[in-house]
Amino acid sequence: MRPARLFRALALAEAVTWTLLLIGMFLKYVSETTEIGVRIGGGVHGFVFLSYCVATVLVGVDHRWSLGRVLAGLACAVVPFATVPFERAVLRDGRLEGPWRLLETAPTSWSERVVALALRRPISSGLLVAAALAVVFGGLLLLGPPTQWAA
Repeated sequence: MRPARLFRALALAEAVTWTLLLIGMFLKYVSETTEIGVRIGGGVHGFVFLSYCVATVLVGVDHRWSLGRVLAGLACAVVPFATVPFERAVLRDGRLEGPWRLLETAPTSWSERVVALALRRPISSGLLVAAALAVVFGGLLLLGPPTQWAA
């Protein structure tokens, strides 16, 4: 899968799951009818959020985005629906063009070496990232919703 397609899919999925979460929050806190929407929407959104963050770092390192651009991409995941305009902006600026650079070019930094290794071994890397996401996601589920952290 080309970087632009991966990034576009996850940016859109992140925005869609924000919608699910916001609907769930409306049902729980405004209409006070059910909290199932927050449980399902929040869980799905959390996983897609983490996946988008991983993809942002992978694409950013591979395409040599500045640290500021990578951080902006990550920050857009926190703001509802901001991932789609960010994806369109980097696409328009030519920051998503071409194949994975590090599949053909030698890495020059430690971050490029990590990304190149991940890209050259996609199955084992995908399993490792999925396991890491599952651990982080599981840990966040154990912590509970952020609204309960202060208690």
